[in-house]
Amino acid sequence: MDELKTAIRGELSWVAANGQVEVAVTERGGHMAPVSFFRDSKQPVQPYYLSPWQGTGISTGVPVLDPLRGDFFCMPFGGENDYRGESHPQHGESAGSPWEFLSLQENGGVTELRLGLSTHVRPGRITKRVSIMAGQNAIYLQHVLEGYSGRMCLSHHATLAVPEAPGSLLVSMSPLRLARVAPRDALANVGNEYYFLAAGRIFTRLERVPTIWKDQPFADLSTHPIPRGFMDVAAVFPRPQEKTPAWTAVVMPASRSLWFALRDAMQLPQTTIWVSNGGRHAAPWSGVNRCLGLEDGCAYFAAGLAPSARRNDLNARGIPTTLLLRPDRAARVNHIQGMVRIPGGFDRVKSAAFQDDAVVFTSRSGKKARASVRWSFLRTGDLLS
Repeated sequence: MDELKTAIRGELSWVAANGQVEVAVTERGGHMAPVSFFRDSKQPVQPYYLSPWQGTGISTGVPVLDPLRGDFFCMPFGGENDYRGESHPQHGESAGSPWEFLSLQENGGVTELRLGLSTHVRPGRITKRVSIMAGQNAIYLQHVLEGYSGRMCLSHHATLAVPEAPGSLLVSMSPLRLARVAPRDALANVGNEYYFLAAGRIFTRLERVPTIWKDQPFADLSTHPIPRGFMDVAAVFPRPQEKTPAWTAVVMPASRSLWFALRDAMQLPQTTIWVSNGGRHAAPWSGVNRCLGLEDGCAYFAAGLAPSARRNDLNARGIPTTLLLRPDRAARVNHIQGMVRIPGGFDRVKSAAFQDDAVVFTSRSGKKARASVRWSFLRTGDLLS
């Protein structure tokens, strides 16, 4: 409905809000940002990235890049998407096509924005649900996929702003099963980018990722910003847990807050780490873009549908790189993103413990931060029962 849309940083958007959270979602591509958490405090926080060309009138010529901001749903995820007669755009129609407004309503303390998209390259229907609960600083995201058939890679594309100050973002994740720098053939823009991580190398800790340099053989991907001039991609795979979610946590010391993402790692086994740090020189990036993508999905790195659907070194290890979609059964992809305030002395996250309708993050220093969040949504897709 046109009367509900408003122009935000150059993109027509719908807005859902309650006392704690305000969420804007673009019509074009369904990108989620800006988002304000802690609206009922003196210091709200907007953690998500908005690309520097937003609101400038620049047209990139690539549907996903024009509105590029925050989090969005990619289906397929990546760029090499010519597959069995299909030719999908970069990150799929879901990330660049206009979404249709379905409803915005409040019920039982839950405010829900529902949007729809009918895709054409592979015919089917996606329903996007963006929900917030009164009293919580959490966003509940669901994408319902109907009418689709065949293998598909997909991913959320949560992207955070990276401040200039050293140590602005401190990243922690669930215990890892595997972590690997993207192989060179899984990178989409070779020739227009500078990389410093050692392509294809396996690592065990974010703090110690192999580089191409002899005098600085390891880089720390747990602390951002890192030095300017490079663009790199790595992927990490948590140990699957049947009863509790996989998690990513990012401490933001300047705002005394912590951003988190939760998901079912049996469905979304991969977190792609996209470090865009002034290393991509083709327009519109032009060597100035800085952001951190922490992108939960099921794919072969960010290579695209064709590399994800064929046999590769990840699915050979038993790590799924596609979902098998069936036209007679809807698939539901559930995800949670949110924030929580942290106490003084809270450094970086060491562990996460799941309680009824809450997750408690414990720092290496022993401090705790408790986030109210109905994480059972990842299994049930339900917030009202």
